[in-house]
Amino acid sequence: MAGPSRADAKLAIVIVSFNAKADLERCLRSLYEAPPSTPHETVVFDNASSDGSAEAAARWPRVRVLRSERNLGFAAGTNAGIRATSGPLVLLLNSDTIVPPGAIDALVGDLAVREREGVVAVGPRLVNADGRPELSFGSMVGPLVELRQKAIGRGYARGRRWAARYVERWTSIAHETDWVSAACMLVRRDAAAVAGLFDERYFMYLEDVDFFAALRRRGGRIRFTPAAEIVHLRGRSGVGRPRAVNAAYRRSQLAFYEKHLPRWARLLRLYLRVRRQAPDQRTNQTGSPGT
Repeated sequence: MAGPSRADAKLAIVIVSFNAKADLERCLRSLYEAPPSTPHETVVFDNASSDGSAEAAARWPRVRVLRSERNLGFAAGTNAGIRATSGPLVLLLNSDTIVPPGAIDALVGDLAVREREGVVAVGPRLVNADGRPELSFGSMVGPLVELRQKAIGRGYARGRRWAARYVERWTSIAHETDWVSAACMLVRRDAAAVAGLFDERYFMYLEDVDFFAALRRRGGRIRFTPAAEIVHLRGRSGVGRPRAVNAAYRRSQLAFYEKHLPRWARLLRLYLRVRRQAPDQRTNQTGSPGT
C-alpha cells in the first residue's frame, strides 16, 4: 500500500547516519514492519558514509535518502533533514534505535494532549537491548549538573542500588525536564524553526541540550514520557574510536560553555589542559558517527 505523499505527511522522521549500515537497516526495518499510523515521511541524511549505508537505506520503500559529500556532523545533518521535509511534527531518530509498534504514535498523542500546556517537544523512555532504562533527560548542563549526571551514570553502570533506584524511578514517571535526548525526540516544527534549529557549531554532543535551551528561552516546555519506549543501542558505530569520540565531546563541551556559561569556560579550558584532554580546535572532523 502506498504511503502518504510528502504534502500529506503530518510527521517527518529524520534519521542522521554515518557508517552505521547494520544499525540503520535494523532501525528502518522496525519502522517498515510496524509503521506509525500517523501519516509520515522518512528521510535519512547520510553523512558521507563509506559502508554502503546510503545505498542500503535507498532500497527501503518510502525512504528518501539525502547524501552529503562530507561528514557534516549531527547538528548540520539534522538541520538539512528538517529543511527537506514539511510536516508540522518532526521526529529525530538515531540510526542505532529500534522502534517498537505504537511507540511513535504514543509520542504524537502525548504531544497533542500537552500542546495546550505549552509543551513543544517530548522524549520517550530509552532502553538498551536488555531493557535497562537510560537516563535520557536532565537539567540544564553546568559543572555541578555534569558531575551529578556522571556520578549517577557510573553508579548505574556498576550496579549500585542507589543509582538503579534513581534511574528506574525517574524513567518510570512523566515529568517536565530541561532536555531530552536527540536519540529520539518529537518536536513541533514551528517551535524548532523559531528556535533557529540546531546550532551547527556542534559536530556531535550537547547540540540537543543547546537546542532545548533555545526552545525554553522562547517559552517552550519539554516533557519526558515513559508512555513510549524506544530501544537505543548506544552509538555502536563509535566503538573502537574512543579518542576521536572524546575529542568531539570536549570540543562541543567547550563550545557549549562559551555560549551558555562563559565564566566557567576559562576554568574548563584550564582543566582540560591540565588533564591533557584539550581538543584540537582546528577541525571538527573526527571520523566519529554523525549520530
